[in-house]
Amino acid sequence: MRIFVTGASGFAGSAIVKELIDAGHQVLGLARSDSSAESIRKAGAQVHRGDVNDLPILQKGAAECDAVIHTAFNHDFSRFKANCEDDRKVIEALGAALTGSDRPMIITSGIGLLRSERIVTEDDTPPGSDTIPRAASEEAANAAAAKGTNAYIVRLPPTVHDKGDHGFVPMIINMAKEKGESVYIGEGKNPWPAVHRQDAAVLYRLIAERTPAQKTFHAVAEEGILFRDIAGAIGQGLHVPVVSRTEKEAEAHFTWFTHFASLGCPASSAKTRKALDWQPTQPGLLEDLVPGIYF
Repeated sequence: MRIFVTGASGFAGSAIVKELIDAGHQVLGLARSDSSAESIRKAGAQVHRGDVNDLPILQKGAAECDAVIHTAFNHDFSRFKANCEDDRKVIEALGAALTGSDRPMIITSGIGLLRSERIVTEDDTPPGSDTIPRAASEEAANAAAAKGTNAYIVRLPPTVHDKGDHGFVPMIINMAKEKGESVYIGEGKNPWPAVHRQDAAVLYRLIAERTPAQKTFHAVAEEGILFRDIAGAIGQGLHVPVVSRTEKEAEAHFTWFTHFASLGCPASSAKTRKALDWQPTQPGLLEDLVPGIYF
């Protein structure tokens, strides 16, 4: 297969590109900059130059390939709602290029949209984008499917971990380093699901290859790791105290990240594993934290 990948030089996208190429597929990777293009070429993929918000460029890339994997997203939280609406337009454009064919479009969403005290499954749906802006991506995928696109949704957990991670865990580490303590809120029992990026990459590949009847998947290797255990591993790695704070006290430590630090969203991937025989094999989050690849 020839597969078009957006975000091909990013943390998750680069692992997907490697997984696809190792499995014998050809990859066309979207690159906005010279450095991204060079990274994609070094990985053994072809380069498709353009910005993710240049919709005709995206449609051209999609039209030339047998499948699309969309991982690009602007994580600038200062314009989060606008970025979510931009992603809606991107998915609409990609879907339109594939409508009426069996060629799969695999888009990326987040487990955190389903924030719940119970274990959420692939059958759960997030609130609307008027409540949670990031839900725009799933809404766009579902709208594309209604028009005849073979659309799939992969929900990633709050932490996709491995060497080179620049997501939530490194942010928490930097806050702990700056403040001299590793903090959790209250009893710290809010669970974060997690997945190693190489395991997530395998899942994207399996969906592209098998185009299963199931349409929504959870890239979850670990159902829920207590935040206090994550804070404990960070404290161990930095050799700083691990302390509980009230939510009000925690705002001084986490600032804008307080919402995420209190996030609880245990998630199952049972249906994902059964549908694709997907079996995560990489180290867990705490295994990655304790030996020190993050420190």
